[in-house]
Amino acid sequence: MRTLRTLLAAAPLVLAACGGGDAEVAPPTTPAAPRTAPPATAAAPAPPAKTYDGLARAELNRRAARLNLPLFWAADADGDKSVDPNEVVTLAFYPTAVQWVDAGKFTPAFDEAYARLTRDVAPAGLAANEAERRSLVAQDLDQGTPTLIRSDMSSLSADEKAFVKHIYSATRLIDTLYATQRGNAGLDAQIPADDTASQSLFRRNWGPRCLAPKTEKNPACSAIPGAPKVPVDVYPKDLQKDPKFCEALEKGPNAKKLMSPFVVVRAAADGKPGKDGKPVLEAVPYSDAYRAPMLAISEELKAAASTLGEKESALKAYVLAAAQSFLDNNWTPADEAWSKMTATNSKFYLRIAADETYWEPCAQKAGFHVTFARINPESLKWQEKFTPVQQEMEKALAAHIGGPYKERKVTFHLPDFIDIVWNAGDDRNALGATIGQSLPNWGPVTADGRGRTVAMNNLYTSPDTLAVRRKQAESLLVKESMSAYVDDANPGLLGTILHELTHNLGPAHEYKTPGGKTDAQAFGGGLASMMEELKAQSGALYFTEFSRKHGIVDDELAKRSYADSVVWAFGHISRGMYTETGGRKAYSQLAAIQIGFLMDEKAITFDADATAANGTDKGAFSIHFDKLVPAIDKLMKKVGTLKATGDKASAEALAKRYVDGTVVPQKVIAERVLRFPGASFVYAFDL
Repeated sequence: MRTLRTLLAAAPLVLAACGGGDAEVAPPTTPAAPRTAPPATAAAPAPPAKTYDGLARAELNRRAARLNLPLFWAADADGDKSVDPNEVVTLAFYPTAVQWVDAGKFTPAFDEAYARLTRDVAPAGLAANEAERRSLVAQDLDQGTPTLIRSDMSSLSADEKAFVKHIYSATRLIDTLYATQRGNAGLDAQIPADDTASQSLFRRNWGPRCLAPKTEKNPACSAIPGAPKVPVDVYPKDLQKDPKFCEALEKGPNAKKLMSPFVVVRAAADGKPGKDGKPVLEAVPYSDAYRAPMLAISEELKAAASTLGEKESALKAYVLAAAQSFLDNNWTPADEAWSKMTATNSKFYLRIAADETYWEPCAQKAGFHVTFARINPESLKWQEKFTPVQQEMEKALAAHIGGPYKERKVTFHLPDFIDIVWNAGDDRNALGATIGQSLPNWGPVTADGRGRTVAMNNLYTSPDTLAVRRKQAESLLVKESMSAYVDDANPGLLGTILHELTHNLGPAHEYKTPGGKTDAQAFGGGLASMMEELKAQSGALYFTEFSRKHGIVDDELAKRSYADSVVWAFGHISRGMYTETGGRKAYSQLAAIQIGFLMDEKAITFDADATAANGTDKGAFSIHFDKLVPAIDKLMKKVGTLKATGDKASAEALAKRYVDGTVVPQKVIAERVLRFPGASFVYAFDL
């Protein structure tokens, strides 16, 4: 709120002297100067109050991203369309940490930053190709709307705050380690010093490549002039010059050792070639290849554990076990300790490890990451619903798939709901974020069905995000189908829960085909990852009807969840099927397969003449809810059978029809979804 201060000048005061009687008159004297008050002096006008209303909130945040500033205008709380000190936050995971507010007032640093934001002047005198490169970088950044995840932890105890600080320090080290895995170490020095947008893109995208859908395939779009291709660090650089090096490694005689998830591939130290004249390759454990950063992370974890008391004994056991795993590369003890944590024995959720493999071209090596969150007690309600039927779910899926798969005993944790505080390393994506996860991916905990499953409860819930998603849905669905879509988190949350549950059911990562092969060995890394995610998302659809029949959800929520899953699939299809280097995008491909299969079964149809629910777009999809369940049953059986048998040829044929074929109008979907920028999550926390 602004106040106007009015200054009033004082009026001159005049004194009158009175005399009387017959008193002797004094002789005249030189008259004194008349006594008058000095003239009023007008006060100097107050300097005009600084205003910060030159940019709309979304535009300010967009420009801050271009300038690589850790600044975010969280909300226009008072609706005055002007930035106020209580409305801005300093973002984490930026190169600098700037204090924008002090004692309730903006600092000079904010004034300087705001002046830069309002200028937004592009440098002059650039060569044409450099100007084009910078323009493409800006376009890539602009396809992600900065979306804040802010956590207030000011009510934590002093010990808990100390714990958070140590975990944050370990997290920053994980970021550096993951950047090294990706081959980014030192590359930022090649970015022009005045090119803040490219510096921001390099930070956001984990390297120089453009990753947004409209720019990722443009070879000129790069944070570094010349658009160098960056080989990952987990394989020899020379080896990666061959576009089929992954297949060669997977077929090699020592493939099992070289493609283990927790090793890097290096040329033998003696440099001598093998009998075939090619370099001899060896597997080097992460703890040897990355000894210094892993030692530093271990020390921070030990310090974090020292702050925890008896109330957090389960968390303390995990943090200490993880600290040891970073030293010896044996992740099983940490997984064992982690599996014993639940929504009832800790207020925090922490996973600090190397887990997912989608980040690298062969989809075999585990990427380092951190997920740090707070447990949301709402998860207990869903656990009460699904815990009694988890074995029945496995039994139903095994019977539905049929031989050679057979029912096994499952004992995994039901999903914990977590409120993300921050994601880091392989978890912090340039665009979007993981909304559910089941870990670990390997080892005894996974084989015995004792892993943990979580659903991220506080992502994609902001009013801005929900409004954009509705507009995307209305541009693709007819009005009748749109009636089942709601601006509510529960339908999508149900799909996430069932997706993650299905990762633990049926033929999962540790399952071996009758020929003795795991899915990675049967399909190869990229295809294996896609097929596992396809199984899980098909399970999300398949178990919706199971949940309805068992009274876990009602008819309305089931129908809404189907509609939400279709819109979810549209979103991933819009991102394209392959990476810039030709790798499979697991979620995009599974989404295309699902929509295409359901179209073949007439459960979803596309009419080029139909009017979309927004009343303007021509060509729209209809969801035929009465045909969905039998079509989904058929899809689940097919996918489950392919996984159980390791039938690579049929899996590739499935992808060829729906991913590479014309069944799904992918261009229509992409054009309408990509009218709106996606979420690029940024993080802030208060201690």
